[in-house]
Amino acid sequence: MNPKEIERFFKGIAKDFNEEATVYLTGAAAGALMGGVRPSMDVDFGVQLKSGKAQQWDRLAEAIEKNKRLTGLGSNYDEDIDRWGMITLMDYQKHAKLFKQYGQLKVKVLEPAYWSIGKMTRYLQPDIADMEMVFRKKKVPAALLAEVWGRALKSSPRSASLLLFRRQVEDFFIHSGPKIWGKTFDPVKAIQTFHQSSGLKLKNE
Repeated sequence: MNPKEIERFFKGIAKDFNEEATVYLTGAAAGALMGGVRPSMDVDFGVQLKSGKAQQWDRLAEAIEKNKRLTGLGSNYDEDIDRWGMITLMDYQKHAKLFKQYGQLKVKVLEPAYWSIGKMTRYLQPDIADMEMVFRKKKVPAALLAEVWGRALKSSPRSASLLLFRRQVEDFFIHSGPKIWGKTFDPVKAIQTFHQSSGLKLKNE
């Protein structure tokens, strides 16, 4: 999947749906628009409709299915992508930048730090590779990530996922940090910032 394929997908949806809507792009497709090159055929996004009536959602679903067939792309979408994981994406709608507008359809891409919350929650090897590539290309500061990930952890409902997320953030700073920010990168400082932002004391024994 490349930016041209993503554009074709949303252009087709805008033409067939032809009503006011806003898309919040995340996942591999957002990574592709931010400089990632990992092969993927899935377009993951949140979508807000102006009225949100059932008929509108039915028409949108038809437009999406039609353009999935035309482009060969898969898609996962939701009225609120914050429901996709145990770690909240917080106010992600306020942290998405306009990519392009096709007719009445606005396509926004989550900022790297907010996009990465879902990646960090899942934390499979492809997710790690995506984050390393995007953070390098977009020059995302480690301190910003530590602060956003900490607030996401603090804002999430209590579950076993909190400790897992904490450990994955710590692992990322230790093992991926030098690859992204250079040999002088201090993972201990980044982890301290993350802990301070989370405001939580989680037992890890």
